[in-house]
Amino acid sequence: MSLAAKEKNQVRLVFLGAAGVGKTSLIRRFLQDTFEPKHRRTVEELHTKEYEVSGTTIKVEILDTSGSYSFPAMRKLSIQNSDAFALVYAVDDAESFECVKALHEEILELKEDKFPPIIVVGNKAEAGGLRQVLPEDALSLVELDWNSRFLETSAKENENVMEIFRELLHQVSLPSRLSPALLRRRETFPKEPPLRPPMNKANSCTVC
Repeated sequence: MSLAAKEKNQVRLVFLGAAGVGKTSLIRRFLQDTFEPKHRRTVEELHTKEYEVSGTTIKVEILDTSGSYSFPAMRKLSIQNSDAFALVYAVDDAESFECVKALHEEILELKEDKFPPIIVVGNKAEAGGLRQVLPEDALSLVELDWNSRFLETSAKENENVMEIFRELLHQVSLPSRLSPALLRRRETFPKEPPLRPPMNKANSCTVC
């Protein structure tokens, strides 16, 4: 997290990924606890939530970005002006996982930071759903090669959605002040561990 963000008691989280992977659905599930199955094309939307914690106002900005590569300048600006990143792909879409790899490289280049706050999210992990990306492959790449966090979610079934935001806030060093506020706001705070497969192999994937 940047020094400026700390001084202003605010943090900006940005959701990046291909079109149709569920970025908007994850954000809507977190903010409104609702799910809309029909895909709605997003250009860019900024959501702001303020939390009063120990007499201090903490502002959390959540930036929902376009999945289209028709807006490279807008995407670049979103990365430069954000503190933490959720890179979202759909587990039933291998191409969307390739998009996450490209976004990861772009973040490293623009932020000039080897380990920026990043969580990679495999969405649409509903039970019995089709798969093109195996969780163990994603976990190996993200946690062993990138040294970032990985988890699978389902905006539809409200699985691990809160965990995304809790992890991002933890990475930008705001958990001690914000976590109690989140707990009070949502009685359905996940108590289960995130959907993470066991690591059975020592080698890591290679970024294509």
